[in-house]
Order: sequence, then C-alpha cells, then structure tokens
Amino acid sequence: MLTTLRAKPGADTTPITPLTRDGLDAWLAGQPATVAAWVAGIAFAAEPGTIALVPGESGRLGRVLIGVSDTEDVWTYAGLPDRLPPGSYRIDQELPPLAATRAALGWALGSYAFTRYKKADKVFAALVWPKGADRADVDRAAAATTLVRDLINTPAGDLGPAELADAARALAEEFEAKLKISVGAELLEQNYPLIHAVGRASPRAPRLIDLVWGRKSDPKVTLVGKGVCFDSGGLDLKPSSNMLLMKKDMGGAAHALGVARMVMMAGLPIRLRVLIPAVENVVSGDAFKPLDVVRSRKGLTVEIGNTDAEGRLILCDALAEADREQPDLIIDFATLTGAARVALGTELPALFCNDDTLAGDLLAAAEAAADPLWRLPLWHPYRRQLDSKVADLGNVGSGAFGGAIVAALFLETFVSKGVPWAHLDLMGWNTKGRSGRPEGGEAMGLRAVYGLLDQRYGKPRGPA
Repeated sequence: MLTTLRAKPGADTTPITPLTRDGLDAWLAGQPATVAAWVAGIAFAAEPGTIALVPGESGRLGRVLIGVSDTEDVWTYAGLPDRLPPGSYRIDQELPPLAATRAALGWALGSYAFTRYKKADKVFAALVWPKGADRADVDRAAAATTLVRDLINTPAGDLGPAELADAARALAEEFEAKLKISVGAELLEQNYPLIHAVGRASPRAPRLIDLVWGRKSDPKVTLVGKGVCFDSGGLDLKPSSNMLLMKKDMGGAAHALGVARMVMMAGLPIRLRVLIPAVENVVSGDAFKPLDVVRSRKGLTVEIGNTDAEGRLILCDALAEADREQPDLIIDFATLTGAARVALGTELPALFCNDDTLAGDLLAAAEAAADPLWRLPLWHPYRRQLDSKVADLGNVGSGAFGGAIVAALFLETFVSKGVPWAHLDLMGWNTKGRSGRPEGGEAMGLRAVYGLLDQRYGKPRGPA
C-alpha cells in the first residue's frame, strides 16, 4: 500500500491544491483568467471532498483542486488515489505536521484493495510524502489497518483457527515474540473448557493463541481478541441473512493483532501479551447444546441459554487467563452484539470500561486520532438478567433490551476488581464504501487504542 507514497517528486508530478470554500475566491484571483473561467464553468465551489481537474497549458492535467474543511480530517485525501488518473501527485501547500500526517495516512488507506482472489480494478495514483508528515506513524497505522482488513476480508474457508494462528505466528516471527498455541484437547488439559466447548464441533480444532513480546520488567498490557472464524450460531442456528457476514466474526482477533503490530513496530516499552481464542461455531453431533452447563476457567459455572452467544464464552476463558497476571491494563476487542449496532450504528464502536480514568484517556485518544469510540455504561442493575437457577450465571440475558450492556457485564465477571479493563464491541465491517473505506473489513478503534498506549508508555521520538 505504501508504494503509493513516494519520497521525491518527478518532473511529471501534478500539484494538488487544497481549498476551503472561503479561500477559493482569493486563490482564483491570483490565477490566469483561463483557470478562473474553467473553475467557474465546472461549478467547482470547494465543497469538502469535491475535486476539480484543471488542464495545463499543454492540454495535459495541470492541477487538481480539492475542497477541504477547516478540520484536519484523516479522510480528506483518502478518496483521491482511485479517483485521480494514475501518476504522481504532490500537495502544493505546506501543511501543519498533524495535517500532513493525516493527509499521507488517508492517501495510504485510500490505496487499499483486497487482491487475494481478484486483481485491483485500477492503478492507484501516488502521492509524494507531504513535508512534515510523521512517516513512522503513517507506516504503522497503514500496515496495521491493512492486516486487519485483509484478515477480516478472507473467507472462512481460507481462514479458520489454524490460519488465524498462522497470522499470529508470522507476526511473532517478524518481531521475535514468543508464541504458544494450545489446540484441541490441550485446551481441556490446560483448563480452557469454554473455548473447547464452543469450538469442538468443528473438524478445524479450536485453539488459544498466546503471543508475548517485550521485557518482563516493563508494564504489562494484555490484548484479547474474539477469534470466531465462522459463526453459524451453533444449534441455535442463524438465518442465512445473518450468517452471510460471519466470516468477519474474528474481527476482534484481527484488531488485537493489528494493535500488536503497531506496538511492536514502535518498540513501545511494554510487556505485551495477546490472547486470541480461535474457534468455529458450527453444527455437528458434538456441538454444545442449549442449557448445557460448563465450568469456566475462572471456576464459575455457565448455563448456555443460546449457542449463538458464543463470543462471550470464549472471551471469558481468555479474560480469566489475562486477569491471572494482574496486568496494568486489559483491552478486549470483539464483534460481540447486534445490540451495540442498534444503539450506535455500524460505524461507531461501543466502549465499556470499569475504570473512569482509562475510559477518559481512551476517549481522548480516540478524538486525537480521529478514530471515534462511544462509551456505554456497565449498568450493574442489569446483571440480574444473567442469573441462572442451575449455574453461577447464564450466557444471555433474560430480557429483550440492553443486550450489549448485558454482554459486557458477563465479560466483566471474569476480570478482577482493580484491574483496569476496556471492552470494545465493534462492527469491523463497512456496510458500504466511503472515501478511503471500501465495503468490507475495517479497522475500528485501532488507532485510538494504539494512541492510548503510546500516550501512556511511548518513548520520546525525534522527527520523522
């Protein structure tokens, strides 16, 4: 992707001129009359996101005008790589460092195409690195976003638990991290009964992926990602319309690996651990059943009220293991509930958090990175919905409302009081294409979480 960002302009590099609505007239006043006439003739008004191709004296493309807002938006330039003719371009104004970084990142993200099964439809235009852009920051965010998108976009037939483990192995090898993978019956031997129960029906054995990187003496940060590589709903089978996108149900795992890539690329001084329970939730004679009772890793018994609420089951065993070390911070990522999408829509991840300071810092990091999150409450009176007559708790609520909150309360049960924990319930998918965000797998909250970690633990860095 970053091949669309070039170090130096060539003789044929075309300038891109960003203009606000208020600044258009002043700019036109300094241009030849032919340029002003052309811009007026095509009714370009510098509305944000609109572009105008201005011919040069030779009849070739001479300049690109783009309407921008007064805010430094990541997505301002993201639509240009596939809208402009192939070639080399440069922004002809010196931007503030943050704006320059976001322009380069938007361009990189807008140059993404999922090409595993089909070649890209066109050649993307290239941009000369804007002066002052933080290249390391752009490289990290673009590489991690590409990883997340590629993993989510890959069909379940080619990305099962073993292949998800392979993705973690490649990351571990690249950054010399330690990796342990527990497979099949080993999960029972090592006391991960709920991960095993959810995944045992599939011929593609369930597993727990455990990646560790960094010095033991550094602050401990543990990321947990839901890795349901395909979710049929189990015996509580989903209708076909709801099953269609379930290749994306490992989106939480993809996000955990994406944040890990950013952390390791930056060399943040933390002891990072990534835990990914990887399963397929399918139907067979060995599938776990409604009203089964399974003892979790924490020792609490869980009554299965619905086999389609499987993500929280595998997460709770992983969270119990994360909690065992009492890390400084636990963050989990999961495509967990439709209720969160009903509450916030598909583009805004829900944040649940047991620590107000952590929640505030995460929301501030999300705003700073232009990577939004929205906090929803851990409303403990709803915890009664998880009461069971035969077990310590059920895996689904007894009511019809507040499903995202009830799911988060279930997860909170497996984290000790005093351990800061955040849970991101996200869509992980663009339901339609937008500037720089094609329909398909998407990273949501990725840069926000990395921004929090960088702000808390980052080393001072010199200029890019």
